[in-house]
Amino acid sequence: QLQLVESGGGLVQPGGSLTLSCTASGSALDNYAIKWFRQAPGKEREGVSCISKSGGSTNSADSVKGRFTISRDNAKNTVTLQMNSLKPEDTAVYYCAAATLHFPCEWSSEGDFGSWGQGTQVTVSS
Repeated sequence: QLQLVESGGGLVQPGGSLTLSCTASGSALDNYAIKWFRQAPGKEREGVSCISKSGGSTNSADSVKGRFTISRDNAKNTVTLQMNSLKPEDTAVYYCAAATLHFPCEWSSEGDFGSWGQGTQVTVSS
């Protein structure tokens, strides 16, 4: 059974950077597309960035495009989300999720993902 654990969250000033990691166990990560979601207080969970099984294609929401970069190292069973130029509106709990997709991950939504991590808090504040 695939298990996912997020790490790297914390408090950062606006304009700062933070790196989130998603580590997998129980199954090979290269069997899955990975997508980062986030949920702010009082708001619905939204997709942030995703990466294909091989890492050959990535996609990010317009709100983070150019600021966030997703990558993976299947040999280490890890996916990384590098977040730069952070804004207060980026404050949320961030989750990584895995799915065996048969279409581009940019077309995926929350219901497509069966495995989720516990989430890590990101707070952007001065």
